[in-house]
Order: sequence, then structure tokens, then C-alpha cells
Amino acid sequence: MSTSFVIGVDYGTDSVRSVLVDTCNGQELASAVFHYPRWRDGLYCDAASSQFRQHPLDYIEGLETTISECLKLAGPAAAAQVKAISIDTTGSTPVAVNQAGIPLALLPEFEQHPNAMFVLWKDHTAIKEAAEINQHATRFPTNYLKYVGGIYSSEWFWAKALHILRVDPAVRAAAYSWVEHCDWIPFLLSGGTNINQLRRGICSAGHKALWAAEWGGLPPNEFFKTLDPLLDGLVSRLFDTVYTADQAAGNLSDEWAARLGLSTRVIVGIGAFDAHMGAVGGQIEPYHLSKVMGTSTCDMLVAPMEEVQDILVRGICGQVPGSVIPGMMGMEAGQSAFGDTYAWFRKMITQPVGKLLKCSTFIDAPLAEKLEQELNEKLIRELSAEAAQLPLSEQDELAIDWLNGRRTPDADQRLKATITGLHLGSDAARILKALIESTCFGAKAIVDRFTSEGVPVKGLIGLGGVAKKSPYIMQVMADVMQMPIRIHKSEQTCAAGAAMFAATAAGIYNRVEDAMQAMGQGFDAEYHPRTATATYYRNRFEQYKKLGAFTAPSGDSEN
Repeated sequence: MSTSFVIGVDYGTDSVRSVLVDTCNGQELASAVFHYPRWRDGLYCDAASSQFRQHPLDYIEGLETTISECLKLAGPAAAAQVKAISIDTTGSTPVAVNQAGIPLALLPEFEQHPNAMFVLWKDHTAIKEAAEINQHATRFPTNYLKYVGGIYSSEWFWAKALHILRVDPAVRAAAYSWVEHCDWIPFLLSGGTNINQLRRGICSAGHKALWAAEWGGLPPNEFFKTLDPLLDGLVSRLFDTVYTADQAAGNLSDEWAARLGLSTRVIVGIGAFDAHMGAVGGQIEPYHLSKVMGTSTCDMLVAPMEEVQDILVRGICGQVPGSVIPGMMGMEAGQSAFGDTYAWFRKMITQPVGKLLKCSTFIDAPLAEKLEQELNEKLIRELSAEAAQLPLSEQDELAIDWLNGRRTPDADQRLKATITGLHLGSDAARILKALIESTCFGAKAIVDRFTSEGVPVKGLIGLGGVAKKSPYIMQVMADVMQMPIRIHKSEQTCAAGAAMFAATAAGIYNRVEDAMQAMGQGFDAEYHPRTATATYYRNRFEQYKKLGAFTAPSGDSEN
């Protein structure tokens, strides 16, 4: 095989990362990260009302900066060897666009308008709309929610679009259509000028927008028009054809080829969500739950079509043929807050301390800033080490992990987190222990749901920052699950997965499985369950479920 390179681009919640990869062996030749400046400054967001918006300029600037930096680091000869680019993004993260496919926030009249920006996956302003979709769906003989676990979430495409259309007349008047972040970036790179010609991925369409082959695409206009007349006709301005991520969206446009210093012969692959491409980058296996653990978790499972095609798993984020690996059923679940749970705890401690340091009469401002930065970097690591040494008692502090609602099983973004069993001896390490256990219990509830619905989980694969950096959390995960969890060697499985799809879209490999085998980096750690903790965690999990049922508004006892 002649030397050829591909670029994988991974859009996360806080930053975008690009990697330049050798298609022969998956070796990472260069990587670069760009932290979204507007997002970093907290613009366009209001955490108290669960509003989280991102400006498309953050995405565009990050795309150009990181790819250019990768090529610079790799040397002058690298650009000529690049054959393809594929991207993954968070999701569901849709935006309103005009007919040319331009996000409204890129127009002068909307450049500071949050409702004209991408509605990030963690935005929960559409809780009311999601509830209405769930109720509305019961009125139709066809169950349009059957492939998304039976419950539509406020994190998803239709609920978000409807909410924006309802609350913002200006956006409503200017919006021609809506598009997911993972579908828009390939359209941008390939020079798209007509949104009707955009190639949408089956990943976003099937998991978030209710597309299914069974009913010939999206649900009919009648479904949406009777939900709210504001949606009348929108289906005709969306899509009826979808593509798997091993296919090409087009070629790099003249403009972007010039901006990046690449050839227009470079293939641009169909986009997909980060966890789906991350599962491939992490070398997913049938019936092994691939857990991408970052701010939230996305849990991916693939299985042969003929073995699971008659199974409908209640309360997950969808099951879509080809959404992870073409030709296999892709199933998605996850937790709305995982790393975000620990980040919330850290911020609660460090933020007031940081303010006090800045007001100190004993140290100057630069030193105060350095001390605050050091505290942020070390706090969770040091407290985790302390928590790991604590004796285990069934009377310990107990938490529920719904700080950002519950994604699965059974999506409900109304739900709130809980910490109970507090006393005067409850210190930071003990509370962190409870929070870590709660996120692992939430993960077990997902495994139990797959198992109870007839889809066995035969193993766990850990991916992402938390999996790589937090041995204590991974050990608790193995103990709670009572099964081993393998940690993938790659630091950037999502970007690596995007690179594998790029190599397949360019025809370097015939199947993504072949790219995964050739380019995969393997595993470098494995955590085994400790039998001595089995009874403790089994009993604590039962306490967790009872506390969740007690605190849930509906008395829900599923989690």
C-alpha cells in the first residue's frame, strides 16, 4: 500500500481536535486542539435555564486552525498525501439554516442571537416540546418512537427545532431548514450552497430525527403538522435519503482546499456523532458496550442484524442499522452527566476559593491565578485517591447522578440529582465517593436494561478522558458492573474513528472493519472486578434505585 494519510476531526463539547493519521497502521502523525473561545467565555449560555448554545464561528475557526496546525507539524510533504477528511460531532446539536445552508448566526442580523446558533446536545430548554411529542405519538397507529426506545428526548432534533420556532419569531421567519452539526461540517467543507443537496448521515437521522426505512424516511408531514402547525411543511425541506459514514459527502471545495493547503481531490466523508465514530476508533466488538466517557457518556453496542432485528430495547437512544458499523445494528444509550458531575463538584469547591484568592492581601494576582489553576488540576485526582482508601459501608453517603437529567434508561430531563446520608463527618472525599458511585450505578442501570430486553452485554470497553485518567473511577465501574472493563490505548478514539471512516470513504479500505483492524491501536489497561466488593455494590445499587424512585416526580423506579 502506498503512503496515504487521512484527517479525523472530533468536535467535542469544549474543543475540536484534528489528527493526521497514517492509513497503513493508524499511527498519529500530528494532532492539534482548539478550545472554542466564545464557549469558553460562557457566551450565549444560561446554565440555570439549561440553555447551551454554540456559535458556528467557534466551529469554523477551530476546523481551519487544527487542520492547518496538523499539516504544519507533519512537515511540507504531508499535505500531498492526504486523501480524505471525516468528522464527528456532539449530538443532537442542530441549527436553523437558510436555503443556502448557512446557519443563521453567520448572517449579520443574527450574529449575536442565541436561538440562531447551534443548540448543543446538553441544552434542555425543549423539555415541554419533548413531552408533547411523546404524548402526540400515542395518537398514531404507527409507533414513530419505536426505534428510539419509545421516548423522545429534549436533547434531540425535533424538540429543539420546535422550541426555537415557538419562542423566536425572527428565527422562525428566516429559517428554511434545520441541520445537525455532524451533517453541516461536511457540507461546509465540500462547498455546499443548497441545503436540499446536503447528504445527511443515517447516524443523526435515525437516532435523533425519527428517520426509519420502515416508514420510508421521516414521519409524514401530518404527524408534525398536527403536533404544531409551525412544523407544517418542514419535512419537505429536510431529507428522505440518508448515508452511512463510510460514504463520501463530496470533495474538498476550492475555497477550503486553498484555506487548508490541500487538494480538491481530497474526499470529505459523511459525518456522524462522536460516540459512534469513537466506538469504531476504540475497536468495538459485537455485544461489547463501548463507553465513551467524557462530559456525558454515550454507550454504543453493535450486533449482527439477523440476531437483533426483531428486538426493540425500551428506553435507549435508538437502534439504527448502520449507524456505527454499516451492515450491523447500532444501539445507543448513555448518561447526561458523567465527567460533568465531577466538574460540577470541583467547580463548587474551587470557584469560591479562586475568588477569595484574587481578593487576598497576601499574594498578587498572577500567583492567585496560578494557585487556582493548580487547585483545579489536582482536586479530583487527590480526592479520588483519598476516596479510594475509605472503608465501604452501606450507611455511606448516597447520590443520584441526574445533575443534567437522565438520558437512559427512559429519558427524563426533568429529573434532578440527590445526595443523602450527610452528617458532620461528611467531607469532600466522602461526597466525591458517593458521586462516583452514582455515575457507575447509572451505567449499570443501562447494562441491566439491555440485558432485560434480550440484548446481552458481554464486555465493556472504556474510551475517553475519564477512562484514561481516572483509575479509581474505572475500578469502581468494574466493581459495580462485576465485569472487566478494557481501556483503549488511543487518547483520541473519536478522532481516530473519524480517520478510519475517512480511509474507508476514500476507498483505501473496502469496509470500516478492515480500517479498524489495520489502524486500531489496541488496549493498554484492564480493570477486573474485586469479588470482595460485590455484596457492597449490589446492595448499594438497590439503595440507589430506591432513592431514585423516591425522588423522581413520577415515582419512576426503572433506574
